[in-house]
Amino acid sequence: MSVLKLLEELEDIIESGSSIPFANKVMVDRNDALEIIKEVRIHLPDEIKQAQWIKEERQRILVEAQQEADMILEEANKHIRELIEEDEITKRAQKQAEEIIAQAQNNAKEMRIGAREYVDELLGLTEDKLIEIIETVKENRNEIKGMKG
Repeated sequence: MSVLKLLEELEDIIESGSSIPFANKVMVDRNDALEIIKEVRIHLPDEIKQAQWIKEERQRILVEAQQEADMILEEANKHIRELIEEDEITKRAQKQAEEIIAQAQNNAKEMRIGAREYVDELLGLTEDKLIEIIETVKENRNEIKGMKG
């Protein structure tokens, strides 16, 4: 069961609890609420593992982008060396080589930027969810603490 489902279940327990007249308080089964909180604590590491996976995926994407950029640059350099060997087209080869290198660097930069933006978006979404979950748990704990008296 996901953390969000567990929090919804806790919310249902609180909403369906017996209200105390004139006190704006609700009586809930303490054991049921504590059991759900225990389950949330158990499932939170899964959410954290997901964030770790996103971080690792980001790193993998950046490494792949760098490897592809290096390969493109290597191919461009190889192409340059081949063209230089042909004396009659040396000037043309130099110009093409510079264009290839510039394009390769531009492509590599775009890939890195795109990968970073993608990973940042995923991390942001995960962070927002974790903050939302933590806030909900804090609110629920505060409500439960308020019901003790």
